[in-house]
Amino acid sequence: MSVLETGVYRGPHYYSHTPMVRIMLDLGRMEDWPTDRIAGFTDRLLEMLPGLERHGCCYRRRGGFVRRLRDGTWIGHVTEHAALELQTMAGSRATRGKTRSVKNRPGVYNVMFAYNEEDVALMAGRVALELVNSLLPEDLAGLEALDRIYVLEGEFDFGARMDALKRLVRRSTYGPTTQCLVDEARRRGIPVMRLNEHSFIQFGHGKHQKRIRASITGNTSLIGVEIAGDKALTKKLLSESGIPVPRGVVVRNAEDAVREAKRLRYPLVTKPLGGNHGRGITTSVMSEEQLRFGFVEAQAEAKGRSVIVEQFFEGSDHRILVVDGKLIAVAERVPAHVVGDGARSIEELVEEVNRDPRRGDGHEKVMTRIKIDAHVREYLERSGLGVNSVPAAGQVVILRATANLSTGGTAIDRTNEIHPDNAEIARRAALIVGLDIAGIDFICPDITRSARETGGGIVEVNAAPGFRMHIEPSEGASRDVARPVMEMLFPPGSRAEVPIIAITGTNGKSTVARMVKHVLRYTGCTVGLTSTSGVYINDVLVSPGDATGPRSARIVLRDPTVEVAVLETARGGLLREGLAFEEADIGAVLNVSPDHLGLKGIETVEDLANVKSLIIETIKRRGTSVLNADDPLTSKMARRAGGRIAWFSLKGGNDMPDFLRRHIDEGGLAVVREPGEEGGTLVVHQGGMREQLMQAADIPATLHGMATFNIANALAVTAMCIAHDVPLLTIRSALGTFQSTFEQNPGRLNVFDEHGFRVILDYAHNAAGLEALGEVIRGLRQRRYKKALAAISIPGDRRDEDIVEMGRIASAIFDEIYFREDPSTRGRPRGQVMNLLKQGALEGGMTECRIHLIAGEAEATAAALQAAKPGELVVVTPSEVDAAWKQVTQFRKTELPLRASLVAAE
Repeated sequence: MSVLETGVYRGPHYYSHTPMVRIMLDLGRMEDWPTDRIAGFTDRLLEMLPGLERHGCCYRRRGGFVRRLRDGTWIGHVTEHAALELQTMAGSRATRGKTRSVKNRPGVYNVMFAYNEEDVALMAGRVALELVNSLLPEDLAGLEALDRIYVLEGEFDFGARMDALKRLVRRSTYGPTTQCLVDEARRRGIPVMRLNEHSFIQFGHGKHQKRIRASITGNTSLIGVEIAGDKALTKKLLSESGIPVPRGVVVRNAEDAVREAKRLRYPLVTKPLGGNHGRGITTSVMSEEQLRFGFVEAQAEAKGRSVIVEQFFEGSDHRILVVDGKLIAVAERVPAHVVGDGARSIEELVEEVNRDPRRGDGHEKVMTRIKIDAHVREYLERSGLGVNSVPAAGQVVILRATANLSTGGTAIDRTNEIHPDNAEIARRAALIVGLDIAGIDFICPDITRSARETGGGIVEVNAAPGFRMHIEPSEGASRDVARPVMEMLFPPGSRAEVPIIAITGTNGKSTVARMVKHVLRYTGCTVGLTSTSGVYINDVLVSPGDATGPRSARIVLRDPTVEVAVLETARGGLLREGLAFEEADIGAVLNVSPDHLGLKGIETVEDLANVKSLIIETIKRRGTSVLNADDPLTSKMARRAGGRIAWFSLKGGNDMPDFLRRHIDEGGLAVVREPGEEGGTLVVHQGGMREQLMQAADIPATLHGMATFNIANALAVTAMCIAHDVPLLTIRSALGTFQSTFEQNPGRLNVFDEHGFRVILDYAHNAAGLEALGEVIRGLRQRRYKKALAAISIPGDRRDEDIVEMGRIASAIFDEIYFREDPSTRGRPRGQVMNLLKQGALEGGMTECRIHLIAGEAEATAAALQAAKPGELVVVTPSEVDAAWKQVTQFRKTELPLRASLVAAE
């Protein structure tokens, strides 16, 4: 077996709307060995992964996958389920997957499975293949190119691999605080974007986005965080505001601590000036010896900085959570402890407590494992105990003076028991320090009575408090602490997302996306655009290059100024990674024609239509799907489209299709071109009303109505902008100023007239695009130009028949052709693309003397420009649009021999 390629779908994709890892696997000989033919394989697999018994597979009930195993299924399918189960065993539950054969490649499968963390899924995919391979008979076993999935060192050992996978899960998964906020956002339909490998999260899109890092939000005051980090300053501010706090001092050495202790009187507490999570704190200090120990521990945590010595408040330790000035939850924190059984030592009892599956390392689970350190040993010595002491049955042995969950403590919910005075003290403390989310450490003998009567008060105010003690307390009710945080970030009635307008199709995507941006700019909003020429925020290019994939879309969605996202969405990104968003507000499929076939498993134009239909499948229920009524493949998409349907069509008037007429009669939205002079008239039908928008010739990009494809593009743009509630007057004004200049629409019908002959630069890279361009060329020749020349090519990864067809179409449009090929022939031998183009031109009836084969885009362009005479027309279809436009505008006619390298036609 061999791994051919690996990919990660991070959003909805061709196979599913669930993010998945994809492994293309060549089974080799194993194609002939389904599981029912491999003796003992199923039993050995179930012994290693007993959880597979729960997998329902296609039967959708427990035991379904085991039935498939015993009836016979292929190893790719087994790998899918094994990868899902391995993730679940490691602590990252994943349940959805699918395995599909690759068209025209027997024995090759796309194995896909869902994930929560990418790296975890990739490692699980590799381990799944290693495990399955280890269970095969020696004469069938064998794996190649595993490092294409995930790099792991050493020979396969299942136990060691599982340990590594579990460690990766612990490093990769969110902590309890972040996870509960992410879950709440998803419940509300708010997009979630992870910005790093830790807990830095973006909720929402564009200008409405909010960011968090655990329980620190983008609204959290830096000054508030700094105040909370300076415990002495916190106490000063609270004390001066009438909040009960312990008296204390800041000292720099142990001798000062001893001297101040005499004034403050025991019992005391020592703590680092800027510590957190209870680290370095020693409580119930009753003697100079204990004080010196506490000072050393606090100063070590403070890295040599100052230490606080303060009064010790008697009572229970409580954590009060305040969000946006409101008390949300209260938990009593119980210090780490064990209960004796009269037989085992304290150390053995700690080991038993740590076996509780709810306990983990750090903050990975709802409770933390207890660690025996110097603090524990010192605290036990105060009671005359040690780690080897055997407490009596039922004896509770407290291991630490502090009750932090991060040191093994437990929590009891007290939210409904807190006295109103105590609640108000905590609430005011958060406001005084200036934190939007604060954890108030409150010590008092009885939380149900006012601390002003019983004594006690606030000992700390914490920024970035953990939520796990409130989410899953050891005792008492769980509290929904994420909801008030999300309501603070996104108050009722506020938006979390910017409108997303997604555009796809074989041809016209770039022009339509740029037109939409142009119209929306007239409304005064900030527009983020992705296109083949780059990522733009308004008119500023922020990332040059082909930007039609999900990475570029994420640049727009992360930009804090964007108010509307206009995303040109190409086939390549959809197949490689899926979409960058889960839902769009408006989606358009402009057309579908043969292009890029034979790549990435897309063999037919129907396959291509299925890829592009993903855009309109993700439209929100109240959104709009814009479809081309003149294209049979796009019109068929209506049955799977989300939201309402809006049609656009060049066939208005008497030529209108029956289904479109019915749609209009029912009050649906449609934008059509009605016939007339100079391209006809754009007409809007909506709600039973008909309104004339403008003459096609009044749109400069249509070249006085000759560029029919840009009339169709304007129809689609109008439908999308109406769906976005742009007034018709605004649409009319904007379209009336959109031109096919290089500045507004680079590489799309750009005209240059300063050489005495006309040059048209257009990115016609497939047969349908060249046919549409040919219509314009014929119209221009009828009016003015006696001869047309062209520098033409097509990418080398297209099928032979597509390249030949390109040459055939070109022969019917142009009088002389300079066929070229790019330096990167995309896997083809040098010269093959040009010769296939030539073959097509000859089949189209062009004589050989009018066909030139030239290696290189610049050379072919130069040859066509040199050959042109006044009153003629030159068409250039470049791959490098910027370089070609520069070459065209800077061209100077010369009498010197052409230096382009002509390749003799074979």
